Amino acid sequence: MLDFLYKLRQIQESRRSVLCVGLDPDPQRMPQHVLDLYPLPEAIEAFNAAIIEAVGPAACAFKLNLAFYEVLGWQGWRALEATLALIPEDTITLADAKRGDIGNTGRMYAEALFETLGFDACTVAPYMGRDSVAPFLEYPGKAAFVLARTSNPGAADFQERDCEGEPLYLRVARQVAAWNEGTPGAAGLVVGATAPEALAEVRATCPTLPFLVPGVGAQGGDPGAVMRAAATDDGLVLVNSSRQILYASDGEDFAEAAAREAEKLRAALDNEK
Repeated sequence: MLDFLYKLRQIQESRRSVLCVGLDPDPQRMPQHVLDLYPLPEAIEAFNAAIIEAVGPAACAFKLNLAFYEVLGWQGWRALEATLALIPEDTITLADAKRGDIGNTGRMYAEALFETLGFDACTVAPYMGRDSVAPFLEYPGKAAFVLARTSNPGAADFQERDCEGEPLYLRVARQVAAWNEGTPGAAGLVVGATAPEALAEVRATCPTLPFLVPGVGAQGGDPGAVMRAAATDDGLVLVNSSRQILYASDGEDFAEAAAREAEKLRAALDNEK
């Protein structure tokens, strides 16, 4: 099985893209004509299929937020599996699940995401410490992106608290780098685009870990600032955008509009490398 970082680098170089497109299908924002054609689970499948085909040339990865599928129960699980089957093999698939439990529970979460569903990577919360992250690092060729400094306004509530002279998010980043040593899988960090100074600080602390960077687009993160702060020869980044691309249009041209928005962002990110 290919090393995750090797696979990611090869895909990014071949596409000239660090763009990760979030597949977060919100019925409140999906085009009405798609919702009128199918029952909701099938409408989500059809919407995702059109988006994947349209933005595929610009994207090196797709991130699926599991909440948008789990809310539909078993039918949502079916839509999730159907969506994964549509994503080309030469594209990274990332489960945005933010798991973070210990013991058998953590192992089952990891097995569900990496074996049952076959994702290449996932997001993990580190609040319970090393044993809540370790199960996700036991899979060769897979990656776990650990929450460090997130893009939401409430991130400062805990992540910026002083921890023996440095913010807690930096302590988390250092710990993740240490946990990554000698593991079969790869560890990465989730660091938001809305705090470019923190992004640069984490990159200086962890020069070789891959970063998943949410917050570009609807949350206001600047693509150029992200690339200047985090993208290096040794440090790969995945820059995620969801709403800005998915809902570029709510008309019958939604897929074409998404493709234009994705290519625009891909090019902006590539020009900053």
